[in-house]
Amino acid sequence: MPSIKQNSNYGEASIRVLKGLEPVKQRPGMYTRTDNPMHIVQEVIDNAADEALAGVCQRIGVILHADGSISVEDDGRGIPFGLHPEEQVPVVEIVFTRLHAGGKFDKGAGGAYSFSGGLHGVGVSVTNALSRRLQVTVWREGQVATLAFGGGDVVERLAVRKAAAGDRKHGTTVRAWPDAKYFESAELPRADLVHLLRSKAVLMPGVTVTLTHEKSGEVQEWKYAAGLRDYLMQGLASDPLIPLFEGSQYATANESENFAEGEGAAWCVAFTDDGALLRESYVNLIPTVAGGTHESGLKDGLFGAIKGFIDLHSLLPKGVKLMPDDVFSRASFVLSAKVLDPQFQGQIKERLNSRDALRLVSAYVKPALELWLNQHVDLGKKLAELVIRQAQTRQRASQKVEKRKGSGVAVLPGKLTDCESRDLLFNEVFLVEGDSAGGSAKMGRNKETQAVLPLRGKVLNTWEVDRDRLFGNTEIHDIAVAVGVDPHGPNDAPDLGGLRYGKVCILSDADVDGSHIQVLLLTLFFRHFPKLVERGHVHIARPPLYRIDAPARGKRPAAKLYALDEGELEAALDKLRKEGAKEGSWSISRFKGLGEMNAEQLWETTLNPETRRLLPVSWQQQGFDATGALLAKLMGKGEAQARRDLMELRGDEVEVDV
Repeated sequence: MPSIKQNSNYGEASIRVLKGLEPVKQRPGMYTRTDNPMHIVQEVIDNAADEALAGVCQRIGVILHADGSISVEDDGRGIPFGLHPEEQVPVVEIVFTRLHAGGKFDKGAGGAYSFSGGLHGVGVSVTNALSRRLQVTVWREGQVATLAFGGGDVVERLAVRKAAAGDRKHGTTVRAWPDAKYFESAELPRADLVHLLRSKAVLMPGVTVTLTHEKSGEVQEWKYAAGLRDYLMQGLASDPLIPLFEGSQYATANESENFAEGEGAAWCVAFTDDGALLRESYVNLIPTVAGGTHESGLKDGLFGAIKGFIDLHSLLPKGVKLMPDDVFSRASFVLSAKVLDPQFQGQIKERLNSRDALRLVSAYVKPALELWLNQHVDLGKKLAELVIRQAQTRQRASQKVEKRKGSGVAVLPGKLTDCESRDLLFNEVFLVEGDSAGGSAKMGRNKETQAVLPLRGKVLNTWEVDRDRLFGNTEIHDIAVAVGVDPHGPNDAPDLGGLRYGKVCILSDADVDGSHIQVLLLTLFFRHFPKLVERGHVHIARPPLYRIDAPARGKRPAAKLYALDEGELEAALDKLRKEGAKEGSWSISRFKGLGEMNAEQLWETTLNPETRRLLPVSWQQQGFDATGALLAKLMGKGEAQARRDLMELRGDEVEVDV
């Protein structure tokens, strides 16, 4: 069989190790947005902003040169250019040529940056990798250092000279020529750049930010003494119903038992009756366009304070139930959070994942709004009217859906612990592996919106089961009845009017058996409930992968901590070190069973919509048929040889947990 021989040259030489910045050049989309060079320029701007955040920079300037290059200059401390004590390479060269290298990992006492925009360490090195040329000039300690790169490699070695009389005393200038071959468009979106620079100025009171257009000679400048209020008001489509609610609070050394010194947030919130909303959030001056846990903390704090005010004054009409989105749906805001160890989703830092950020922002926003509402009772009642109207509108929409449903109601499974809400925008059912985890889920869930259906053992492999024989299996029967949709095919038009939950969430252990159950349930939904998948109703819950048994440290008692992935694990260990825990005094275990967690821990890590990771299920990019072919290879009884070939070909790419 010649075709097999041609593809069977798999040996030691087949394994290629990508060095330096090669991974970025080969897969740029893993490290940055490739529609245009905006993000790689933003990485340089963010570094300058980190100097301002550290209080050592008063001016940031961006220049759009006539030749298409971009310069970013600041008057900060200047990147060190002496030899690294371990690597024996100039530090400034390491910063621009090594992934996972930078000054922001060192957050201990005396660290260069207490607060910065993330810990991925792939920022300006990505800018360098994807630029035809990049020049760096540093003014520091009476000297001027210059070096240049081409395609990520050093082309002009570090040169150091004594600073002249008219030179700057300190600071850094980076000039980059983005390489067009890595981007769909080589043009920078000017409006986005202006918006970014203006928002940086708003978030850094007293710092001057400029944008110079070399061709036209135009210079734009922004400087704000205290800018959140003005910034929000200029962006609102309509006037707010009440005066803006704004504030800021940061932890002091005396509060270190709860949060790290300096952690906190500044916010400005407006509630409007109609019109477009303005919502912008930042973490350590990094724009988080996809939101995250700091926005969830703002929502939690606003909801807690307003609901408490409504309950205190008995303003809620009978039969109306408030939800957090009733408060948040008409809120415009600018939120700037400072977090010691921010964990972002993905390299481009669009969404904050740090669970502690929810508690941090909520803890400061809620009491501040409670005090404001009690000082302005009439305005508080006006705000309460808006929130109650939103709740009534939501409930009326939900009731219209209920009336369209058929009158015949199937008897729900006895194992199902249902939720109170019938609103498909909010309610969800968790298909939970085992009675033990099901018990924790029932106690830890939000009874208003979350239902739990425990499953015993492994569900039947339904890939080759006829549809009319499905209900012979008790577990599948219970799933179908609980969800409220009959089995159907990809070309059918099933009645989804009986759908009882907006989200159907598969919740299984993070071990091999849990993954198997997950695949069996995905097979069931793809094969026999494809319209639920197609319309985005099916999701996979991601429970934690690690448990950390932390010792007592200072005033803090011993505790169990959970990490969803490697990034959270490292952040948790960093935090333990800062809290005084001795290296190695903790124990780390790969987390296996959901049943090991109590209800509160399961809620915090896996059930809470604001802090969990819930993955939506959809087809492969190639479409329904391609996904079906893959599942057939994995689940079909007559596909043993195809599975064997797949494992031999791709087995080394899989992480196996045994």
